[in-house]
Amino acid sequence: MSAGAGTDWSRHGVRIVKGSELDPNTPQTPGMSRAAAITQARTGASKLWAGTVVVEPNAKTGAHHHGEVETVLYIVRGRARMRWGEKLEFVDEAGPGDFIYVPPYVPHQEINARPDEPVEAVIVRSGQDPVVVNLDIPSPEETSDVRWIDPTHK
Repeated sequence: MSAGAGTDWSRHGVRIVKGSELDPNTPQTPGMSRAAAITQARTGASKLWAGTVVVEPNAKTGAHHHGEVETVLYIVRGRARMRWGEKLEFVDEAGPGDFIYVPPYVPHQEINARPDEPVEAVIVRSGQDPVVVNLDIPSPEETSDVRWIDPTHK
């Protein structure tokens, strides 16, 4: 759609999604809960997906990547640890106010670095599909009681 005279801006303009209106009907994972805010169905977005995620204490994914999708996380609360690389050999942590950028096809593992506090984050992706390609890379992280093992994150 191109902007111009005659555009119905009430239907094709700015959309505000209230925090109380987030949609939890997204792929869910044990130890993590997601809620969608900006999607094709909810706002008409065609190139972006945005929502929230809460990661339980000590939870972590297995190694995976998101295909051609770019991902940005903004940490609101808690401490997120990211591992990445061919052997998950690189590691760094992010806290409240920090952004994390995950480029396309980068093998990575997402981890709640705290045993006593959830991680709360805002996620923005460059696509609508929840692409997850699980990888057979052992984690250098210690095992924990909570791990995201499901059809999405093995």
